[in-house]
Amino acid sequence: MKYKLEHEPKTFGDWAYLAVAKHYNKFLSHEIRVLEDKDPEELHQMRVGMRRLRSTIHGFTAAFNLPKNAQDKKVGKIAKALGKLRDLDVLEDNLKNKYYPHLPTDEQKHLKQGLSSLVKQRKKAFKTVKDTLNSQNYFDLKQAFDDWLNNPKYHDIAQVSIQTILADLLLPEVSQLMLHPGWVVGVNFESETMNFPDNLSKKEVKSLLDKEELVLHDLRKAAKRTRYNMELFTQFYGDRYQNYLKDIKGIQSILGDIQDSFVLAEFLDHIFDDHILSNMPIFSKILQENRYHKWQQWEQLQRKFLNYQTRKDFHLTILEPSIIQSRIEDSQNNSQNVAEKIASTNISP
Repeated sequence: MKYKLEHEPKTFGDWAYLAVAKHYNKFLSHEIRVLEDKDPEELHQMRVGMRRLRSTIHGFTAAFNLPKNAQDKKVGKIAKALGKLRDLDVLEDNLKNKYYPHLPTDEQKHLKQGLSSLVKQRKKAFKTVKDTLNSQNYFDLKQAFDDWLNNPKYHDIAQVSIQTILADLLLPEVSQLMLHPGWVVGVNFESETMNFPDNLSKKEVKSLLDKEELVLHDLRKAAKRTRYNMELFTQFYGDRYQNYLKDIKGIQSILGDIQDSFVLAEFLDHIFDDHILSNMPIFSKILQENRYHKWQQWEQLQRKFLNYQTRKDFHLTILEPSIIQSRIEDSQNNSQNVAEKIASTNISP
């Protein structure tokens, strides 16, 4: 059964229902094909659906009263099993298509060994996914969402108009993202002045990323959560909002590529006891080049979002949905038209 809202969404609760239904429908639509295991994209889409559902639960928690088996942690446990399999699929794709074709024969042989080990790991990971999607916990989770979507229960604040509450819904997410310590990685402070590192060498970037890998990875996750919630409300905003959403997607993508390179290197080091990367100079060089290129892209966004004016404008954009702003402008235009008519009418006092 595909769930949908039967009327035009107007309230906080309506949009909460719409978001839950959308992402629940999405991950369910890929379940059968994930179990068939013929296309890695099916797993990716199901995982994305569950991630977005978790973000929805977190973002709309003030609006609804979900059953115990439909809570964020319950969804997270299922998504975790999918995530392990998806990580292996990403590894395989990167090794086969991004690196292998550009390596000399001797280094390709090493990668083939790594790919062989990866195939064995993937079989185990898929079995875990299969067991998870046939488990009682998963059935209980689906039943809980089915029950709620058929008979949703809300808190009183869910009756508030979405226009009234929209900024309060989005600003906490944006604020958490903007306060993340990952923004200042590599930045030096003197009094109240931020000094950005200029023209870092590839070696310096490698050292910095090795040290701050986990912080930047966590920033990527924060950006992803913010993106998911912002995407729910694009119809309420104009171009400025879309541009900031595009930047958030860029942050997620760039930091994701950096993280994927670390996961790949760790995987190969785990497979080979002799620190295989030291015996693969071309592969190591390509890895370092890719990280350096991504770091340069990241620096542009880092400087942009550590700028006071950018942050102020970002917040003001969220505070002024276009649907509300257009009403203000219409009201102002109507008032001006009335004033002009009065001024043009020759009526003696």
